[in-house]
Formats: sequence, C-alpha cells, structure tokens
Amino acid sequence: MANRGGFSWKRLSGISAAKSRISRATGVPFTRSGRQRKVGGLVTGGGCLIPLLIVVMCQIGILVLL
Repeated sequence: MANRGGFSWKRLSGISAAKSRISRATGVPFTRSGRQRKVGGLVTGGGCLIPLLIVVMCQIGILVLL
C-alpha cells in the first residue's frame, strides 16, 4: 500500500505556509537544525572547516617557531 501522507492540522490551518513565508523573507530558519546549518555555513564560509583549521594551525606553528 502506498504512503499517502498523514493529516496535519498545521497544514490545514496555514501555520506551515506562514512559517515558510516568514523563513524565506527573513532568511532565518524556524527549525533548530536549520539554524545550526546556517550558523555553520557562516562560520566556515560555506565550505569544510578542516582546511581552515589546517591554515590556522600552520600559522600558529610558524609563530611558535619564531
């Protein structure tokens, strides 16, 4: 039997659509995981944090040797 989805009072009342519109307009996600993803992307510049850490550690190592 195919999954037809479930009934949602939030979708029926328009709460889901309103939250979606607000999130798109402000650029701030309503979900906790969405906010964490956004902050992580801002911190790392949208990329992986490992190359950034390598560059920082190399600079610290050079300063320690001098």
